[in-house]
Amino acid sequence: MDLSLTEEQQLLKQSVEDFVAREATREEVVELAESDLGFSPEHYTRVAELGWLGAAVPERYGGAGMGLTDAAVLFEAFGYAALPGPFVSSAVVSALIVEEAGSEEQRAALLPRLATGQAIAVLALTEAAYGWGAEGVHMRAHASGDDYVLDGVKLFVHDAIGATHFIVAARSGDGAGLSLLVVDASAPGVSVRRLDGFTGSECVVRFEGVRAPASAVLGEAGGAEAALERALARATPVLCAYQVGGAQAAFDMAVAYSRERRQFGQPIGRFQHVQNHIIQLVNHVDASRWTTYEALWRLDEGKNGAEVASHLAKAVTSEGFVQAVNFSHEVHAGVGVMHEYGLTLYTQLSRSLYHQLGSPRWHRRRLGDLLVDHDMGPDPLE
Repeated sequence: MDLSLTEEQQLLKQSVEDFVAREATREEVVELAESDLGFSPEHYTRVAELGWLGAAVPERYGGAGMGLTDAAVLFEAFGYAALPGPFVSSAVVSALIVEEAGSEEQRAALLPRLATGQAIAVLALTEAAYGWGAEGVHMRAHASGDDYVLDGVKLFVHDAIGATHFIVAARSGDGAGLSLLVVDASAPGVSVRRLDGFTGSECVVRFEGVRAPASAVLGEAGGAEAALERALARATPVLCAYQVGGAQAAFDMAVAYSRERRQFGQPIGRFQHVQNHIIQLVNHVDASRWTTYEALWRLDEGKNGAEVASHLAKAVTSEGFVQAVNFSHEVHAGVGVMHEYGLTLYTQLSRSLYHQLGSPRWHRRRLGDLLVDHDMGPDPLE
């Protein structure tokens, strides 16, 4: 198993890094974080024009048709810059959900729009008092003639500000199976409110008597649970790659500061306590990177244990990102909390993305269930 980047992936990584360094400096990203929208539509359009927004979309639907590892290389560079926007939420999570759950007609209609940025779709799954995953969905989609009517509230919806569509998870049918409905964000009865606090891009989305036609249901009504799980298993390591990029940035900032800041006539990087913090940073960044890229490798190559690796990657990377930022703050001390310095961008991201697509606790529980209930088969590395 070779998890190093290929020459083509190295070139892609360099191209994306050059783009964000030129068009999204840290000072600009700090300003964007304080804006009403929270991201730059110009950046989003430019990324779409470069073809990167369609990284996870097959070529036959207008995308770039990259593998998941290729897409992760791109999104890791975005995470390194803390580039805000619904890049992962729409171009990866929603695109993979449409690919897995939608009919051929729905894929042909929706995926090209997601790949070109004409539409921004985000998943609305989590509800009050319930956890992540299909088992936490209690909202109902009631049949009314040829339509479905949605009433309820979705919490912690990432990147809802600026979204044109929501992929709403709801129960429907006599068996109360899980359905996924594509709902226009401008439909009567839909309202969005950003959650106050430290997490930034999370929102409350309320649906009050919202009507959606039967054609809005992705695939078969009541039969979306398996497709949703497949899509999220593929999307999760790409989100992890974005987190890895953020953790790497926190590490690089800490190392640079330890070389520049001087105390008692020498760089603080010579002090053992500071070196201990740097070592902890290395451990968390490396653990996050290699669990993430192993999961991507297994998914791209169709190796056994891909679902297990995906859960492991999210559990390790979400905690690793938080800890990497924490140790970076230890190195920086007071200057790290200055918003204009930029480290707090990663502090906020690490907390916000900790729960996106499931918390480490949820993924560890699923990981345990898989290891107990399923035979892993022969060693996939042989």
